[in-house]
Amino acid sequence: MRSKKSLLLEQKTLNWETHGLVAGVDEAGRGPLAGPVVAAAVILDDLNPIRGLNDSKKLTAKRREALFDEIRARALCCAIAEATVQEIDQLNILQATMLAMKRAVEALRLPPKLVLVDGNRLPTLAIRAEAIVKGDALVPAISAASILAKVHRDRLCEAMHQRYPAYGFDQHKGYGTAQHLAALQAHGPADCHRMTFAPVARSVR
Repeated sequence: MRSKKSLLLEQKTLNWETHGLVAGVDEAGRGPLAGPVVAAAVILDDLNPIRGLNDSKKLTAKRREALFDEIRARALCCAIAEATVQEIDQLNILQATMLAMKRAVEALRLPPKLVLVDGNRLPTLAIRAEAIVKGDALVPAISAASILAKVHRDRLCEAMHQRYPAYGFDQHKGYGTAQHLAALQAHGPADCHRMTFAPVARSVR
């Protein structure tokens, strides 16, 4: 039997650090009353940094659009995934968000060794993962993921507006603004609305 001292010496030689690719993950669309929830995963290229990355909510729409294209062009790899309105209503918004994040990570062309997720919850992954509160402002890869998710979802809302112009999705992006709530009361919900969300459920005739 080895002594306690030899066991400690053996442990000191172990490398507890994770070496390899690191993916940042964030979501967009947990709060709105309509549309899917979107998640993105990004592995940045340390040798090809992208300037101006930040929490997507702190950037103008024009800057987000420019960075969206730059991230897609210069990241080592990235992926965007969704959980549908039906999945949100079936699972609840938290579990649907975790599902979208899981799909985004699993869609990455290159497998990361570590996944850093914005917030305080983690999706179920077969890869080591850490949750980082305010990570979208602290970790460039998470910032990049927040931008991809936000821009992608905003574009989905523009498409929703084309199908359902009475609701004003191009303006409020699905959030429960006075304009949106008034449209719900006037027209009832469309098939893109989340029926389990209280303001939508109350508008059913």
